[in-house]
Amino acid sequence: MRQNPERRAALLDAAIEVLAREGSRGLTLRAVDTEAGVPTGTSSNYFANRAQLLVQILHRTRERLTPDPADLTGPFDTKVLLHRLLERMRRERSVHTAMLELRLEATRRPELQEALAGFLGAELEANIAWHLEAGLPGDRQGVVLIYLAMLGLIVDDLTVPGLLEPHPLHGAGGLIDTMVERLLPEGPAD
Repeated sequence: MRQNPERRAALLDAAIEVLAREGSRGLTLRAVDTEAGVPTGTSSNYFANRAQLLVQILHRTRERLTPDPADLTGPFDTKVLLHRLLERMRRERSVHTAMLELRLEATRRPELQEALAGFLGAELEANIAWHLEAGLPGDRQGVVLIYLAMLGLIVDDLTVPGLLEPHPLHGAGGLIDTMVERLLPEGPAD
């Protein structure tokens, strides 16, 4: 297998675009080569098979979705962080759409299900730990509830963009503020 990290990243970025646009059925090594603008067979030199490509896409999405360290410094609160998360997801729409496709594909592929569960479980635990260590309001359960609520909000925002805009809370932004206020109250729990 070839080891050129820049070429591998470019192929994985192409694979993310294909997966987001064409879905799992459209993701082939040949389609990745075409999207990346490289000679046919190039992807085969980097990925032994489609299953390996799917797992590598999973890890590349993490690289692309990891927040800029500047977004995690300075004065901030949970609302600000979640608004930044939504902005990042909107900028990287194809990456998140590809993640949704990976979730669907994992329902049919036990090996991908295992990789995805481990990957997402580790991500969630890291986010919980960071939130608690940063001294932000809420406990472990509240952070999990925010995770689930944001996941639903992001799925709707990506798949049916106008759905939340007419909501009385003024769209996704108002919903984020309300979620934080209700799920991660500043004061002690009742």
